[in-house]
Amino acid sequence: VIFPVLHGPYGEDGTVQGLLELANLPYVGAGVVGSAVGMDKAIFKHVMVANGLPVLPWLLVQSSDWRKRPYKVIEQIEAILVYPVFTKPANLGSSVGISKCNNREELEAGLNEAASYDRRVVVEQGANVRELEVSVLGNEDPVASVVGEVRPLRDFYDYVAKYVSDDSELIIPADLTEAESDEVRRLAVQAYRAIDCAGLGRVDLLLDVEHGRLYLNEINTIPGFTRISMYP
Repeated sequence: VIFPVLHGPYGEDGTVQGLLELANLPYVGAGVVGSAVGMDKAIFKHVMVANGLPVLPWLLVQSSDWRKRPYKVIEQIEAILVYPVFTKPANLGSSVGISKCNNREELEAGLNEAASYDRRVVVEQGANVRELEVSVLGNEDPVASVVGEVRPLRDFYDYVAKYVSDDSELIIPADLTEAESDEVRRLAVQAYRAIDCAGLGRVDLLLDVEHGRLYLNEINTIPGFTRISMYP
């Protein structure tokens, strides 16, 4: 049995999984479809919306459009979203290439950064949120763990906060009401099933502090195994 303990493109996006399928080798974790959808932030959001699951407002920018018509792209973003916003490469993990943008100048820099990694960039509405995590295990009848909360001391949970700095902490269980915890776990399992995940995964959600609303952020089909990960 193969354990594809790999992050990012080619390891987590269905590529290795497809190779293992062709070689008829059994492996742990999501298959080709689940891995690909879990890796692609834009497709993941489309699948969530199609299944009636909540995500923050967002739009997709083609990197080629940004290079050819930057002012038009900025106008489109500002017509739909309000600052702060996040710019993210559509197909990259570990928060690489993600920027928080509080104004137009930072948005331009964030788009340049994200576009340097991917031909597609997700621009997402920022909000005052708590970052929640749930481990999900299983195939036909997946089970969600208790809810954890990540508390980064940096502006947001970026690559440095995840892998370099020791300032972030994971609170388990998160300080939630029973009803909130149940809803987080329910949404996590629904998202897991919606992308056809299998074996294991970590579902990240956002809790809007002002309005109490929950949003699906992303799913990691090969979760991290750091000191503050849900799967150490």
